[in-house]
Amino acid sequence: MAGDLHWLRGDCHVHSRRSHGGELTPEELVGAARAAGLDFIAVTEHNLDAAGDPWSRLAGDGLLVIPGQEVVTETGHWLALGLAPGHVADWRYGVRDDLIDRPVAEVQRAGGLCVVAHPHAPYPAGTFMYPFDGFDAVEVWNGQWSSDLPWNADNEAALAEWGRGLAIGVHRHRWTPAIGNSDVHLAGQIGTPQTVVHAADLTQHAVLAALRAGRCWIAGSAAIQLTLVATAGPSEAGIGEHLPAAGGEPVTVEVHVSGVPSGTVSLHTDRGRSHQEALPPAGAGTATWSTTDRPTFVRVEVRHPTGHMAALTNPVILT
Repeated sequence: MAGDLHWLRGDCHVHSRRSHGGELTPEELVGAARAAGLDFIAVTEHNLDAAGDPWSRLAGDGLLVIPGQEVVTETGHWLALGLAPGHVADWRYGVRDDLIDRPVAEVQRAGGLCVVAHPHAPYPAGTFMYPFDGFDAVEVWNGQWSSDLPWNADNEAALAEWGRGLAIGVHRHRWTPAIGNSDVHLAGQIGTPQTVVHAADLTQHAVLAALRAGRCWIAGSAAIQLTLVATAGPSEAGIGEHLPAAGGEPVTVEVHVSGVPSGTVSLHTDRGRSHQEALPPAGAGTATWSTTDRPTFVRVEVRHPTGHMAALTNPVILT
């Protein structure tokens, strides 16, 4: 990976008291984000503009606050990240109206990022009924409904749906990255999970560009660390990057993980789960896999001994 990039941790789905069910003030949210060691948050109130005060006043000193919106429609929610002041994306439609493409395109034309939110949320209108096509990312891990152990059947379903579409997306050169967020409404939720991005600097433009490119992975907590590097001959690539190699040249994938005692590291390709190794009780270890049977991509899942997710990555593309 390029040496001038930085790994930054953030939460792109954050609510204050202005949203239904939110219990925290902006000051409390920003304090919690700083305490959790986050570098950035995206404020996504329900169908409200989150730009300007108090967020601009509370940002700085190493914390980037990205203005956004959770667009709550009749048949699913999506996140609009990086909105300009006063820009509220239209939410007054359902899947039968065939109108969602217009507000999504408006956000993207203005430089914003559009994210499918909690596509299998277990409440009326929470399940995402629109196609993922046209969106910049999918929230495959949402922590709101299980803050004590933020991985549940709804996240498992979202991951499976995203994973099934990844192979054809990579083949067509328009795959959709995965991200994970807390969807914080209550104290103790922020940063569980969090998205770790490889960005040029701590600016809105750089963070959104890294998310859009898939140069990111998802961690269940700040205690979990992960690196993924694939090599072929003299070339190497990391998460969200492309690895060029001649036909038949072996590809070696190396994954370093810490913070997951007795966990399991599995490597997934367009052929499904292709390799698996156990982590030691101390929680830090390395998994290595080599193949000459060239898959189109490789991505990583790290799970606790219970089977619940600890971390997952976007793919390295093996072109």
